[in-house]
Amino acid sequence: MYGAASLGPKAFEEGIAAAAAQAPSERVLVSIFLSGGADSLTMLAPTGAHPQYAAARPTLALPAGQGTPLSEDSSLRWHPSLGGLAELYGEGKVSVMPAIGYDDANQSHFTSRHYWEVGEVNPSGRWGWLGRYLDHHGVADNPLQGLALGWDLQPVLAARDVPVATVAEPDNYDFWTPGVWGSVQDKMLDAFGDLGDPLTSDIGLGQARAAVAATGRLRDQLAPFQGGFTTPGGVTYPNGGFARRLQALAGMLDGGLPLKVVAIESGGYDTHSNQADSLPTDLLEIGDSLRAFQRDLEARVLQDRVLVHVWSEFGRRPDENGSGTDHGAAGAGFVIGSQARGEMVGQFPGLATLDEDDNLRNTSDFRGVYCALLEQWLGVDAGPIIPNASSFTRPALVAA
Repeated sequence: MYGAASLGPKAFEEGIAAAAAQAPSERVLVSIFLSGGADSLTMLAPTGAHPQYAAARPTLALPAGQGTPLSEDSSLRWHPSLGGLAELYGEGKVSVMPAIGYDDANQSHFTSRHYWEVGEVNPSGRWGWLGRYLDHHGVADNPLQGLALGWDLQPVLAARDVPVATVAEPDNYDFWTPGVWGSVQDKMLDAFGDLGDPLTSDIGLGQARAAVAATGRLRDQLAPFQGGFTTPGGVTYPNGGFARRLQALAGMLDGGLPLKVVAIESGGYDTHSNQADSLPTDLLEIGDSLRAFQRDLEARVLQDRVLVHVWSEFGRRPDENGSGTDHGAAGAGFVIGSQARGEMVGQFPGLATLDEDDNLRNTSDFRGVYCALLEQWLGVDAGPIIPNASSFTRPALVAA
């Protein structure tokens, strides 16, 4: 691997060298986005004491008696495909939010997910709420402090002042340059590293130089994993890209990489049609992958460092449309980990009194959850990060 030390003396700054030597053991927050609007009424099916459910979903309702009931509300049952989460819930490692959202919910994918990403109901918001956290509490020389595991930057991590990284395949990371390799690539990287003399005031070249230095350091950090990631004995991940990214994340944490917040997106939840065929498969992948990740962390004795937050931009409408469900309002969310408090956040509001658009009413606000994650898990004041933070109730999410 061609690392930061090979990118020319001007690129290898003292701050980057110092940060590279660190092996932090601080807490990590993992944000899992189920894109498309995951159907909460399938994930946590209200099969008991809610007769409206079967009437609203004559073909899609989970049959009564199937799935594991929630101990806190036995009228709700985990879909059988989410057996992995049900198992962790039974161990007290999952906090369930059965109806999370915000008032006057916007049912556009783009607008609603944007609200969740920026941490406020503001269509003009530009920076992700976790990006703002890094702007306040991150550093200028650690791109891995905010890591998007995927092909695109997750907007929730968009920061104004500090670097973050997007890596699709951590075990296949390089400075790819079409048609350039070998000694020519070496010379190219040396030239990149010499961009922008720090004694000059050329801002553009200085930014290019800093970007090259950060990329070079990231290559150094990921170099030990280019042969793949090992998994502790007894831990088995399912097949699929989502599971592979969680497996890689566990290996990177075990390798001491300086991660703070990580974002992963898993799609396929816009189930307007063929929901009975597609949704159970996607839920099985999510549930089994998250269970495997928790077992992996436990085997590495990292379980007390990591908290996972699972969210979607909205739930689905209670009434089916024939073979699927349309965009709704309140949905389901989860906080998962050995340090999760394991208590329900907000009650299930029932189906007898829907909102003015005939959607599920929210009983907890996503911004209150963000404030709680910032203050109770990351240990920082939510006030400078979440607009109007003082107006939101903080649920108890982290074990005392």
